[in-house]
Amino acid sequence: MDRSSTGRSTPSRRPARLPRLRRPGGVHPRLIVSGTRAGLAAVRARGKVGGRPAVVDEKILNMARDLLPNSEHSITAIAKMLGVSPGTLYNHIPDLRELRASRISAQLEDSNR
Repeated sequence: MDRSSTGRSTPSRRPARLPRLRRPGGVHPRLIVSGTRAGLAAVRARGKVGGRPAVVDEKILNMARDLLPNSEHSITAIAKMLGVSPGTLYNHIPDLRELRASRISAQLEDSNR
């Protein structure tokens, strides 16, 4: 296709009369956002909680902390036993690596005495 005679370097894909921020039907994006936020606030006022349900509760975290000193189990094995991913454990126990290292070194010191 020869575009040398059009007078423009690139063809326009948007009609000139159509406003850029308007949607079909005349609803502005800010109205959509404010309506969505109002709906979410109304749902929260009724006691509903949105979002994805939590995988980890205190029981699972306590079991993970109890299994950490045992050097026989890796973090991946502990996560498998508890039915969560290793990343979930790292996310919910921020000092997991340091905690594990300190407990293992304490066990080694006790066994050497």
